[in-house]
Amino acid sequence: MLGGSRGPRGGVGVVDAERGKGRRAARVKGRALDEAAQAEVVRAIGPGARRRDLLIEYLHRLQDTFGALHARHLKALADEMRLSEAEVFEVASFYHHFDIVKEGETPPPEVTIRVCDSLSCMMAGAETLIAELERGADPDAVRIVRAACQGRCAEAPAAQVGRNEIGHATADTLLAAARARDTGPRIVEGKRLDAYQTEGGYALLRAFLDGTRTADDAIAALSDAGLRGLGGAGFPAGRKWSIVRSYPGPRLMTINGDEGEPGTFKDRLFLEQDPHRMLEGALIAAHVVGAERIYLYMRDEYPGVIEVLRQELAALAASGLTDHAPIELRRGAGAYICGEESAMIESIEGKRGLPRHRPPYIAEKGLFGRPTLNHNVETLYWVRDILEHGPERFAGHGKDDHSGLRSFSVSGRVKNPGVRILPTGSTTREIIEACGGMAEGHELAAFLPGGASGGIFPPAMADLPMDFGTFEKHGGFIGSHAVVILSDKDDLRAAALNLLRFFKHESCGQCTPCRAGTEKMVAMLEAGDWDGARLGDLEQVMRDASICGLGQAASNPVRSILTFFAHGSA
Repeated sequence: MLGGSRGPRGGVGVVDAERGKGRRAARVKGRALDEAAQAEVVRAIGPGARRRDLLIEYLHRLQDTFGALHARHLKALADEMRLSEAEVFEVASFYHHFDIVKEGETPPPEVTIRVCDSLSCMMAGAETLIAELERGADPDAVRIVRAACQGRCAEAPAAQVGRNEIGHATADTLLAAARARDTGPRIVEGKRLDAYQTEGGYALLRAFLDGTRTADDAIAALSDAGLRGLGGAGFPAGRKWSIVRSYPGPRLMTINGDEGEPGTFKDRLFLEQDPHRMLEGALIAAHVVGAERIYLYMRDEYPGVIEVLRQELAALAASGLTDHAPIELRRGAGAYICGEESAMIESIEGKRGLPRHRPPYIAEKGLFGRPTLNHNVETLYWVRDILEHGPERFAGHGKDDHSGLRSFSVSGRVKNPGVRILPTGSTTREIIEACGGMAEGHELAAFLPGGASGGIFPPAMADLPMDFGTFEKHGGFIGSHAVVILSDKDDLRAAALNLLRFFKHESCGQCTPCRAGTEKMVAMLEAGDWDGARLGDLEQVMRDASICGLGQAASNPVRSILTFFAHGSA
């Protein structure tokens, strides 16, 4: 919902003067409005119309300015936007990165250190790191917070000091950064607009805009190349463009940069090194489907990437190349569920990231109720290559009957973790070999082909082709191509418990099977209860009745342990 109008859940913040005539003046209930706080809010969020869909961005600006979301500012923001306080509070309290400070409460310390405790970082000693920080930090000056995957799994353990991303973190390096107030984002100097254009960038987009290349040709090329959605679902890209284009306009486009699946970090690498290759793919896609605006949703855990995108999007807009489809950058706020496309759309609209019931699918009724094309970063990254060099070249990179190239985020017990671009259909053993083999002193005991929700599989399955459709018949999937390698030194049951704790923490709470199911399953595993029948009953309810993929797939790691590993550890 655009403009300053109230949302569907909004309460009455302003009394209509005409309706109030002849009656006692209405008295606003709740805490009194602080005029000084209102002035602070106006300065922080800046001038312009108060758009309902920018509520989360306004909350970010308040937290950036004041270090937390104070009750007086939330009250003033609600008044400024003509929303109920409850509506503002429910959005602010939904996202992990917002710190709400109620009246009389002590605000958090000036510096927060967030330490990733997801699987790859746990394997690299995150628990020890957290314990050392809690012993060494002054709690009045530094807050230590456990955090979900920060997308630096190849540099585990990973942490952030304020907005400063630090890989291979130690207690000494983190505390030193905190003492020095070295809390700003670190920017990776990748290929900027001038350099990209010097190498032929955006010539392809111009060919589409001037009619030299046609929409039908683009859709046919993507289909012939076998390009699929590479955020997890694997839906054919060409078919998706055709479907969205078939619905009456006006249409919109979204880019899902919220790669929150533990073990996934390929999109961060693409955006750090060559952001315009993805942006050109997006602008071509918007032209082909007739989308009038693009919304780029980036996870808040990538502050360096966000800063680069701000700069490059401004330069791109000044060049005129986005005139047909202006791009708006939106920050997430720490919610894994917003990687689900409909939850992401709710978040872009300024709401809690709650998945929608389907149908209708977002291709028909998506952002602001309009037909919406949604892609992840990597899918768009390959568009230029396919359209410039032809679909045959891209498709020909695949092994056997598999098409194209895939980017695998590899972490865990390998010598050289990182992103490996390999032929589609490569096996886990080939991926390990591309990383220099297993780490010294470790033998392969298990692997995750698709991050936390993709299941855990034994070495006997490490020769299967890594592609969509391979692991589904075994109770898993390749998803975002996040490959985590476990060894004979790892406790597989502890790994499964780590993953279930993540899902419990990240459940949006909308549906009972997921909310209560993940909580119950974690409690059982923590108590050492691995009874297959009881876990199976709980798993079935979660799969059958959860609204979205989080609850439906959360039990995959546990099911894998029960199916493939007799004793649960290597």
